[in-house]
Amino acid sequence: MSYKAIVIGASAGGFFALKKLITALPSDFSIPILIVQHISPTSDSYMAKHLNKLSGLTVKEADEKEIIKPGHVYIAPPNYHILIEEDCTISLSTSEKKNYSRPSIDILFETATFAYGEELIGIVLTGANNDGSSGLLSIKNSGGYCIVQDPDEAEVDTMPLAAIKTSNPQKILTIEGIAKLLIKINNASKKQNKIKKKKKDIN
Repeated sequence: MSYKAIVIGASAGGFFALKKLITALPSDFSIPILIVQHISPTSDSYMAKHLNKLSGLTVKEADEKEIIKPGHVYIAPPNYHILIEEDCTISLSTSEKKNYSRPSIDILFETATFAYGEELIGIVLTGANNDGSSGLLSIKNSGGYCIVQDPDEAEVDTMPLAAIKTSNPQKILTIEGIAKLLIKINNASKKQNKIKKKKKDIN
């Protein structure tokens, strides 16, 4: 299976988990990543700027109507839901909170499911509520690939446990294990895309 996008949700303890995960990915990692991290509505863009300095990938806050590109990591801005449109562009919204959160992990996951279907990977990391569990289930039901951080490793295990109970993910892994799996999937996807391109060129 060739995957077109990865969506990640994190809450309490998420900054350090995301830092470990994103910096473990190589600079040639091509599958775009979209992230919701629960943060204060008045936060600045420190997380995106900090991760961009540490990572070989381009890490930035998502912008309205932005086209999702390979090798990029998009983080939801403070106090904005991030939605994925069917044409694989980003929309931002200040509509009402979901699960007491804006940005909401579920909203990202559910809209990304409509855009990418079975070609989507969903990941739930550490957190103190159940945001992301129903969104991960929507990814699972659409044939996508679901991963949850090992609750024993998570700084706060409430969110991973809720996601595991709701969606029965394909993998429950440490951050290191998630990074290794994503690299493996990315390399396999690149090989498949090369094969598809060769076949297209021949025809």
